[in-house]
Amino acid sequence: MTHRRPFFDAHFHVIDRRFPLFENDGYLPGEFTVRQYLERTAALGVVGGAVVSGSFQRFDQTYLLDALDRLRPGFVGVTRIPYDLPDEEVARLAERGVRGIRFNLRRDGAVAVERLDALARRVHQVAGMHTELYVDARDLPELAGTLAALPAVSVDHLGLHADGLPHLLALVERGVRVKASGFGRVELDVLHTIRAVLEVDPTALMVGSDLPSTRARRPFADDDLDVVAEAAAEHLDGVMYGNAASFYRL
Repeated sequence: MTHRRPFFDAHFHVIDRRFPLFENDGYLPGEFTVRQYLERTAALGVVGGAVVSGSFQRFDQTYLLDALDRLRPGFVGVTRIPYDLPDEEVARLAERGVRGIRFNLRRDGAVAVERLDALARRVHQVAGMHTELYVDARDLPELAGTLAALPAVSVDHLGLHADGLPHLLALVERGVRVKASGFGRVELDVLHTIRAVLEVDPTALMVGSDLPSTRARRPFADDDLDVVAEAAAEHLDGVMYGNAASFYRL
């Protein structure tokens, strides 16, 4: 591994069986605790990161708040919340280190899209939270107007599919951020896609390990960061740390 930069891991999961877990499409992930995460990433230069709630955690916040208590300063949370969560609960999560909410549009369906705009605006107004999307970029055209008008948005896993790259880049031009994560689950040329995003906006790209790579065809490998380093070139410091530090308000 050659990148040798401070690394803000902008996308990883903690899976702790002491807290509620729910099957999703018959899938239940194996455990991946805070201790396991820290051991797995000990050689990667991680100085902070974003713990992201998965569909298998539904709206449980207990695991996330426990994880943030166990992780050192510099780590924040991205969670899933019900549409009617009271403002005071949104503010409480923000006080505990939650910086964003997540929509899984690949599994939550059209209802999530219909309500995304109002909830994204409300959590930003109440607590400065941004919105993160697990979405196939081929589906972005129908969302583009909504997403571009929101105060702060990111798209997971490089938008997943090469055919959606033009749609993703059009949103990057309008201020949307992108996570270079989940290389074992995408159907695109990672090097080309990273370079394309950076060409539009060098501040738009963040990097995440996607550990423990639930449902991916292959898990995260340390060498994935070398691919990022090659693609990012002179933008590497921002891509590995600075862009995410700004987006997550560290």
